[in-house]
Formats: sequence, structure tokens, C-alpha cells
Amino acid sequence: MAGELAAKAAADGFDLVLAAGGDGTINEAVNGMVGSPVAFGTLPAGTANVLANELGLRNRPDHAASQLLEAVPTRISVGALDRPGAVRRHFLLMTGVGLDALIVHNLDLGLKARFGKLAYWHGGFTNMGRATAQFPVEIDGVARKATFALITRVRNYGGDFEIARKVRLTDADFEVVLFENGNWYDYVKYFGAVLVDRLYQTPGVTVVRATKVLLKPSDAGEIHVQTDGELMGTLPATVTSVPDAISLLLPTGYAQKR
Repeated sequence: MAGELAAKAAADGFDLVLAAGGDGTINEAVNGMVGSPVAFGTLPAGTANVLANELGLRNRPDHAASQLLEAVPTRISVGALDRPGAVRRHFLLMTGVGLDALIVHNLDLGLKARFGKLAYWHGGFTNMGRATAQFPVEIDGVARKATFALITRVRNYGGDFEIARKVRLTDADFEVVLFENGNWYDYVKYFGAVLVDRLYQTPGVTVVRATKVLLKPSDAGEIHVQTDGELMGTLPATVTSVPDAISLLLPTGYAQKR
């Protein structure tokens, strides 16, 4: 619905489209806006709004709206997720493959409606003690393996912390973070490294830049994929960068940083 409304507003000659909601609503609207010259912006609402956190927008929609009065429409790239037999899905923020998508797949929607982001933490803790399956990843012709792959255009993850550290929405490529091992104690180590900003130096973690990532099925079973927090199905999949895709309203402080 949000995508259809955004596409119609752009086609009807509006100068600006604003989407108020969480990550899922923003993603739907972005998919209706890709390729349009019309400016697009977000007002934070919903369970989480990673885009607002990334841009430094305040949590209250009225305060965020005042910040957007000084924002600059900036042409940026977006990501695209392609799966065999499925419609291409664009994303502004990230695609997650493996553990985090499994958590989304198993999410208790009733719990999410009552407790918001805490439902995701609950889903993560219920996975403790279970090994996570590896799957093949190919980046720029180099074969790798991962139990979790984060292909992201933003530093903020889930609104609570940072996994990627060196990527910005104004970049043309992704930062790709791969967790190789899948035992629960490996994930305790990875999560601890995130908290103390030592993930890049942690054994079993690979961080690279790329504009195309091939994600292949696992012999161990289905591997789930999520895009901007919405479940998209299972592997195989290809993620690519789409340049000059959307005019996003960026606060001047964010737009001027390099």
C-alpha cells in the first residue's frame, strides 16, 4: 500500500513524498519511488526506524519534520535483491541473510505488537544453543562462507547499535559483514566485539566492500533472507547496487560528511 501511494504521488506531480512509519513502511515507499526525481523523506514511527536513526533525526515526528525543512535532496544509490521467480525488491538500508532473517522468520507477531523491538531480542535469545547453518557467498569472484551476512548501506542496525562502521548512504557500494562460524558461543564473541568496536579485528569475521554479492543455497537446509526487516524468502539470491536511484532528503550535517 505505501509503495502504491508513493508511486501515485510521484506520478501525480507532487514535489515531495514523506513516509511516516517503521522500516517496513519506509521500504515499501522506497520501492514505489525508485527512479523518480521526486524528493523522498521519512518521519520516524513504527517499531523501529533505522533510517531516522542513521540520519540523526529526532524520534518525535514533529521534531523530525522541523529538521527536514533544512534537509537537502540528494541522489543516492539503493540496493536491489533478486531471487529466482520473485519480483525485484529494492532497499534503502540493508539485506540480512542467515541468523537475523531466521529470527524475523520465527518472530512472534503478537509479541512484536505488544513489546516492539523486544520481540526481536526474545527471538535471538531463543536461538541460543542452536548451531546456525553455513551458506556460500561470492563477492567479486572470491568464494566465502557465512552463517550471517549483512549487506548494508547504513551503520545503524536495528536502532540499537552498529555492526558496519564505515559505510554511508551517499556511498555507491555496500559494506558486507560476514560471520563465518555458527555456534552460539561464536555469536557471543561476535556480539561482544560489536559492543566494544572490535568486530573488524575478530577472527571469523570478514568485512569487505562490494557492489554485487551472490548468495547461494546451503546443503544444510533453507537459509532465510530479510530486507529492511521484512522477510523476503530463502536463498539463492543476488544483491546489487543500483546507482542514482532516489532523491533522499538528507540533513545538511549528514549530507556534508565524508
